[in-house]
Amino acid sequence: MNTRGILIVVSGFSGAGKGTLMKALLSKYEERYALSVSATTRKPRLGEVDGREYFFISTAEFEKKIAKDELIEYAKYVDHYYGTPRDYVERQLDAGKDVILEIEIQGALKVKEKFPDALLLFVTPPSAAELKKRLIGRGTETMDVIGARLQRAAEEAEGMNRYDYLVVNDDLDVCVEQMHAIICGEHRRCYRCETFISEIKNELEDLKG
Repeated sequence: MNTRGILIVVSGFSGAGKGTLMKALLSKYEERYALSVSATTRKPRLGEVDGREYFFISTAEFEKKIAKDELIEYAKYVDHYYGTPRDYVERQLDAGKDVILEIEIQGALKVKEKFPDALLLFVTPPSAAELKKRLIGRGTETMDVIGARLQRAAEEAEGMNRYDYLVVNDDLDVCVEQMHAIICGEHRRCYRCETFISEIKNELEDLKG
């Protein structure tokens, strides 16, 4: 069957639990998936390791990658660049790993332009009320910040129908299995299995003779 990995883009509202979901998925199926490592021009923080949290590179090197189209997507936040190196992703895909990119909607749609076969998943809690409850429950932000996050979520909701699948994160264990099942099913898409289909057709022709 299809031995090349699939590029998977995961987005979701702040507070939807997508980070926790990704950790649980990779922990349970660590040999199947690879979480993409981004490149950044900011300095490493205490405890961060080059190649694990990020690839830490200079601004000049990052801009050279932009010029050479060596990034799948990139953005600039607070004077620092962040982006997804194309070569790292390609190596993982060629090795048969399904590569997960956890990025926002704008970046996800850019990835889809460059990789039309990418699988786009949007993570959401079961309701807006539950989203607000989770944001408050974190206990790390003021109500003004939470209100801004909810406003941002309302804007992001306008782009949800541009994703391939909606993943409702209610029960974590159930959600992990649902996401894994979606990705496994995606590997069986006929257009991803053209080599296998061609081989079967040839074998059937030989048996006919």
